[in-house]
Amino acid sequence: MKKASVLIIILILASSIFLLGFGSKKSTLPNYYYKVYLNDELLGTIKDKVKLEKYIDKKGESIKRKYDVSKVYAPKGLKIQKVTTYSKSLDSISKIYKKIEDKAPFTIKGYEFNIKKEVTEDDKKKIEKIKINVLNKSVFKEAVDSLINIYVGKDKYKAYLNDNQVKIESTGEKLENVYIEEDITFKETYIPSDETIYTTSGELSKFLLFGEDSKTSFYEVRAGDTIEDVAFNNKISTDELLISNESLTSSNNLLYPGQKLVIEETAPQLNIVTESYVIKDVESGYPTEEKYDNSMLLGDEKVTREGEKGLVRVTQKEKKINGILTFVAPQGKEVLKEPVSKIVVRGSKYVSGVGSLTNWGWPTDSGWTMSSGYQYRYSPVGRGRELHTGLDISGTGHGSKIYATNNGVVMTAEYHYSYGYHVVINHNNGYMTVYAHMSRMAVRPGQTVERGQVIGYVGSTGDSTGPHVHYEVWKGKKWNHINPSVLYPGGYR
Repeated sequence: MKKASVLIIILILASSIFLLGFGSKKSTLPNYYYKVYLNDELLGTIKDKVKLEKYIDKKGESIKRKYDVSKVYAPKGLKIQKVTTYSKSLDSISKIYKKIEDKAPFTIKGYEFNIKKEVTEDDKKKIEKIKINVLNKSVFKEAVDSLINIYVGKDKYKAYLNDNQVKIESTGEKLENVYIEEDITFKETYIPSDETIYTTSGELSKFLLFGEDSKTSFYEVRAGDTIEDVAFNNKISTDELLISNESLTSSNNLLYPGQKLVIEETAPQLNIVTESYVIKDVESGYPTEEKYDNSMLLGDEKVTREGEKGLVRVTQKEKKINGILTFVAPQGKEVLKEPVSKIVVRGSKYVSGVGSLTNWGWPTDSGWTMSSGYQYRYSPVGRGRELHTGLDISGTGHGSKIYATNNGVVMTAEYHYSYGYHVVINHNNGYMTVYAHMSRMAVRPGQTVERGQVIGYVGSTGDSTGPHVHYEVWKGKKWNHINPSVLYPGGYR
């Protein structure tokens, strides 16, 4: 009996020790939780990844209403990483959400378009990148189509796409190519809700046309105003005024006193390029013949025959960027009517360095095209706003002759980074003229020249998009540009 009692006591003690020892050990089964990182910063640990994602979506109702979307996502840079741990320390979903909300914007699904374009600053070319966020690819396509319709013309662009342009019988234009100059890429992505996101093509087309910092003002028409006057006085081009005012269909529209016009500067974010085959009839100027009569007093003159303009049918290929003519390649010229020269009889003949105040010649051969006038515009070269301080005369072809428009003395005949090879003539009558972008010059500084004398040849040197003459008029002093039209009261010829 005694031995049996001892054995029972030993068994009870052993069982107690076993049970006590087992109860004091940690669990050998690990926990599977999720660590939440934002841009590699640990925010905390949660039990359920899906619950956090649903909580983010549920709390994003204001974002859903703003952009009319059905789902809101985590910010960019948020990582939810599954971990195995024996720790039971967890953070609440609401606590982690608050940390995320304080540090980064939530996102919605959409498309990111990237535009790479070449710009010129301080005479140096560089690549500028523009990012555009949209919810749907169609928003971007419709906005670009709207921009093309503005610069090409809706009906003309539609006929080009459908290959049913009107056939040229005598004169007309055939659109051969329409394209965007910039490199455009896109990707589907998650867009931060605090970024600009375009939800309609109308919003985006306005940005593509006017840029980010567009400023709108209004002008009240006064008696005697013309469309060209209103545009120039408000430092925009005529085309820009027409774009901002749908009621104006042409630069020839009549204005009425009290009419309200929108004034807005364009800053196109894309270059819409058109290439066309054009046949048109162009008036050609008439030459002025000078005859001399010794019986007339020196300085006296009389017109014995008035001049008549000729008519030339020119065929050319034209390139435009956002509606601005930047390149003209002549393809042919047919004289339909010869001009009749004007005859002026003067008291005596002498080659003077003093030019006439009433008879100004034209700097090119016939068949020219005015690719840009004296106007404010968005530059096709510098990609910024500028006052275009002269006339760009294209269409006579590379290497064609450039003429002095009046008697005078050559002030400058040299190369300039912007004007290229150019000649400046002082007419000693209060005016100076400039002839820029020559391929080569035919005169030297100090040389006396007379109206109609060849002073150089058409080229595309300096800041130029194609062969043309940039013709400027200065009044009184260097760089005091004026509109050349004041010298041609009867119109350019």
